Amino acid sequence: MTTPPSSNPTPPAAAPLPDVWFSRDLPVLRAIARLVDSPEHGGAPYLGQVVPASGLPRKDVVAAVRGLVDTGYVAALTNVAGDVVRITGVSGETRRLTGLWPTPQSEWARLTEQLTARVANAATEVERDRWRAMAEAATAVGDDAGALLMSALIGGYVPRAH
Repeated sequence: MTTPPSSNPTPPAAAPLPDVWFSRDLPVLRAIARLVDSPEHGGAPYLGQVVPASGLPRKDVVAAVRGLVDTGYVAALTNVAGDVVRITGVSGETRRLTGLWPTPQSEWARLTEQLTARVANAATEVERDRWRAMAEAATAVGDDAGALLMSALIGGYVPRAH
């Protein structure tokens, strides 16, 4: 005996929750990173400073901060009720996600942009040809291998010659 197909194959309780990373959490994380990195807040902004800096309603900022604290993106000072009062720090991953610190991909993109600019602005044809050759080599290496190279450079790793 077979059961008839349901008109609603995914019950509401099993449906995925709406994504809040791009609409709420990331904008709040960026606002926090800007405030923590700016000297006028002493590296520890109050939640009340994060709200206007994010441009989001207070209830959304509170929900975002709670999730960001739970996952280790930010550290916070709370009151006895457990409410976040002040942001006391951000993780290295937060610094990379918000652009305060480089990522291998962002540095590779900066390098390739710089090579393109050098080709366009070279003073002589010989210089232009040299920069063009380097730009073509970077293109041939590709984004993935280039990011691996930048990862080694950012981390200070220089491979030894065998």
